[in-house]
Amino acid sequence: MSDFKITGPDDAAGAIPRPLRVGAALSWRLLVILGALYVLGMIVSRLFVVVIPVAIALLLAALLAPAVGTLARYRVPRALSTAVVLVGGLGVVGGVLTFVINAFIEGFPQLQAQVVLSLNGIRDWLSTGPLHLNDQQITTYVEQAEEWLKNNQATLTQGVTSGVLTTAGTFGNFLTGLLLALFTLIFFLYDGRRVWLFVIRIAPADNRDRVDRAGSRGFASLVGYVRATALVAVVDAVGIWIGLVAVGVPLAVPLAALVFLGGFVPIVGAVASGAVAVLVALVTKGWIAALIVLGVVLAVQQIEGNVLQPLLLGRAVQLHALAVVLAISVGVVISGIIGALLAVPLVAVLNSAIRSLTSDEVEGVLPPPESEDEAEPEGTEEPPESEDKPS
Repeated sequence: MSDFKITGPDDAAGAIPRPLRVGAALSWRLLVILGALYVLGMIVSRLFVVVIPVAIALLLAALLAPAVGTLARYRVPRALSTAVVLVGGLGVVGGVLTFVINAFIEGFPQLQAQVVLSLNGIRDWLSTGPLHLNDQQITTYVEQAEEWLKNNQATLTQGVTSGVLTTAGTFGNFLTGLLLALFTLIFFLYDGRRVWLFVIRIAPADNRDRVDRAGSRGFASLVGYVRATALVAVVDAVGIWIGLVAVGVPLAVPLAALVFLGGFVPIVGAVASGAVAVLVALVTKGWIAALIVLGVVLAVQQIEGNVLQPLLLGRAVQLHALAVVLAISVGVVISGIIGALLAVPLVAVLNSAIRSLTSDEVEGVLPPPESEDEAEPEGTEEPPESEDKPS
């Protein structure tokens, strides 16, 4: 009878097979995590008009904050540094985007006409070439393609400039988001460090320094990501533009502009914009030119992947290609183009922050940051200890 006696809860737990106990423990923890993520996603979706402008302001702050910090170290007043960098930075960014978008819009009608003219040549090659396809089927497909281009010209042309408005839903929401992003950006640049120190007061006092360090490293990764992405996009666009001009492919400037815009969506954007350049070369100059352009695109992407990204991003921001593709896919499913743009920066920040939180570094013994701007994201000195500790 003593074999069947249960003397306590530990003995009862011991009667359950270990694999089942481990699986149950992992399952309820996973359910808690998924539940928290679901609640967080619901909150974000309800506050979408607020979250997206703040996220865009954070990206712009990562781009402009190092310049504000540099001016502040030269004893330029903080308010004046913020005003100068904000006006100059937004002017440069706005000018570049305006040039790129206008170049693409102006070149699109010519691109459409060139494609329509080339479809007949492709049809003749398909019918008389080695494939010997049915002429009636080819004619039907070509007519459908021409009709689609004609019917969607206005939509495709306006999509570049009205995509943000469509995502926001209404012009009122877009204007509200624009003003909120600008207002938030001003305070991120002027007083971002103190804002961050106020936010981390929700963390326990014993872990506040560790959370502060993780947040600083996450922001440093964001700074590196934004810098590298912008530079890589410029290099890609210039390299492919040179190749298109050398081959004699028309619409080199609009195609380079498309490559530049696609560079802000890692991997997927480069592949899609490169494919468009190859297609235009195919329909305008033939197979040889298309193969040359394909070689140029592959060479530029190899330089980007093997030289520029490791050199500019560093180990802290490097993400596996699978993680990048999955992040972009999830971002597109959740919030379309905006999600694709914000997914990879978010993963990069979380990657650095989580690695910092889970590291076994001794308190106070940290490797030096890559630069002073990255160590102090907003360019201000660390406030006294009393500001970071509860009284």
